[in-house]
Amino acid sequence: NDLLVATTVIEVGVDVPNATVILITGCERFGLAQLHQLRGRVGRGAHQSYCLLMGNLRTKEARSRVKAMLQYADGFALAEEDLKLRGPGDFFGVRQHGMPQFKAADLLRDHRIMQLAQRDARHIVHHKNRTEYQKLLSFVQQHYDVFLP
Repeated sequence: NDLLVATTVIEVGVDVPNATVILITGCERFGLAQLHQLRGRVGRGAHQSYCLLMGNLRTKEARSRVKAMLQYADGFALAEEDLKLRGPGDFFGVRQHGMPQFKAADLLRDHRIMQLAQRDARHIVHHKNRTEYQKLLSFVQQHYDVFLP
């Protein structure tokens, strides 16, 4: 049997189909996205695979992350759980975590309306040459430093 010992460099881009066990030490130091990526390095072949998490789970945050890893295998579900645990941060600022300073919406409570807004924004960008969208697109580009191809 082969044994691979690696750092988190294997998080992406490594495909070892016969790998069946990953042991992640110090799991309390990783976020959910990173733990999920590491877990995804095993189980790519035909055999049963296992992800073992080892670490110091003294903090509530560490226990919550491990609990989420046990509960969810789906990356989108984990991302949603991570959003609940850490908060979404500040889209237009330098903060890395915490709740945003939105005046009109709460990302957790107003998920459905955010989806509708995203759908409408995609429609506007797709039809950006329409006269009725020119002022809006110009405003967005000037004030938010975005590029709309």
